Amino acid sequence: MILGALIGILVLGGLLAWIGDRWGRVWPRWISLVALFIDLVLSLELRVRDSQGVGLAARGRWLSELRLEWIPGWGISFHLAMDGLSLLLVLLTVFLGILSVGCSWTEIREQVGFFHFNLLWVLAGILGVFLAMDLFLFYFFWEMMLVPMYFLIAIWGHENRTYAAIKFFLFTQLSGLLMLVAILGLVFVHHGATGVYTFDYTDLLGSAVGPSTAIWLLLGFFVAFAVKLPAVPLHTWLPDAHTEAPTAGSVILAGLLLKTGAYGLLRFAVPLFPGAARSFAPIAMVLGVIGILYGAVLAFAQTDLKRLVAYTSVSHLGFVLLGIFAGNGLALQGAVMQMICHGISTGALFIIVGALQERIHTRDLARMGGLWAAVPRMGGVAMVFALASLGLPGLGNFVGEFLVLVGAYQVSLVLTIVAAVGLVAATVYALSLIQRAFHGPGSGGWRLPDLTVRDMAIMTALIAAIVWLGIYPQPILDTAGPALQGVEHYAATPLLVSEK
Repeated sequence: MILGALIGILVLGGLLAWIGDRWGRVWPRWISLVALFIDLVLSLELRVRDSQGVGLAARGRWLSELRLEWIPGWGISFHLAMDGLSLLLVLLTVFLGILSVGCSWTEIREQVGFFHFNLLWVLAGILGVFLAMDLFLFYFFWEMMLVPMYFLIAIWGHENRTYAAIKFFLFTQLSGLLMLVAILGLVFVHHGATGVYTFDYTDLLGSAVGPSTAIWLLLGFFVAFAVKLPAVPLHTWLPDAHTEAPTAGSVILAGLLLKTGAYGLLRFAVPLFPGAARSFAPIAMVLGVIGILYGAVLAFAQTDLKRLVAYTSVSHLGFVLLGIFAGNGLALQGAVMQMICHGISTGALFIIVGALQERIHTRDLARMGGLWAAVPRMGGVAMVFALASLGLPGLGNFVGEFLVLVGAYQVSLVLTIVAAVGLVAATVYALSLIQRAFHGPGSGGWRLPDLTVRDMAIMTALIAAIVWLGIYPQPILDTAGPALQGVEHYAATPLLVSEK
């Protein structure tokens, strides 16, 4: 029941945090922290079992699994399962969730209980996405993420928060409906071949789907996942949502919600439709490379600091899309490393931007400059994560991007060369960020408080994580390895049946 507990504790914690607001603002914050730390302990216990081989040896494919009957007439069950890939993403979710509570400690002053209710429920939805092995349940959690994130943006966001929240809602809701249609299509195709209705992931693997039908079903999944990733040209909701969201909302968006799109491609799109994925791979890889360059160029052109960081996500996750559809072991390892390291480095940059906006009440780079002398600790931390963003060796992002490029090289030399240009563009926008915000002539005669002890504790944890991933990534690769071998197997599988 540990997997159900991971989600249930956050659901219950969110309700208690909302109720706790009656007793004072501090109660929702501490309730949220306690709930997330309990989840962290449970997740680390699963990680220890994985490292000792206890769970996998006892359960075969899954480290932990929970299956309860839900709607048996339609083959729908409450089926949760965890392997190495989902374990890593669960740990990332809980880790960034704790830091999100910490970074919003002084920023959120109104409706504190309702804020933490939405924060914990969106995290519960994200955990559900990473653990659900029933496609109906997966869709339920996919939609569950949407509503609390809408409220986080619409209530506690900045100037144009209503517009950004509605745009986020429309993009993700409409694309999610396409995925629901594709799920139903797959279920009916499977029923036509076997006479059995089922939404179970393991039962649907290997379903005999004709090539043309498989392409259409794959596109239904791909559009939903590409919107969340986000992939060009379905990315336009992201800069607005990031810019208007509160700091914790931006951290969850960049660090976690975008990863649900990449996870969906790895877990569902490629394994369920291997032949169609192989046929679609050249288009997806081109979209990934376009995203790498387009996001980097747009990031450099921004004058809003938060919008700049938002466009870097489009560029970084272009590497993830490229790696997933390159389909070989190195590229897939690089995609997973990039997912995790992007969550840490870009989440950290959003925390810094939020702390800076809280102090100077602007995100306009034209009104900044010379901040390093006033806030040297903040400048130093920003430099570390700007260097991570540009892919400096020794930091985690470099490992992910390097592995993706090496894997993509085995598939397409031209796309690899073009994608490598994105590393140069990343250097330009990352160093431009530091120059424009922290160096140069100061325009404000800054007298600002530097990062507090709480802020530095958050940043220290993030720096330790990104340095550890850059120096010693092998535990991450080993943990994700068995799951990625399965994805690689499906990526190399030919069409299952001929067109009838």
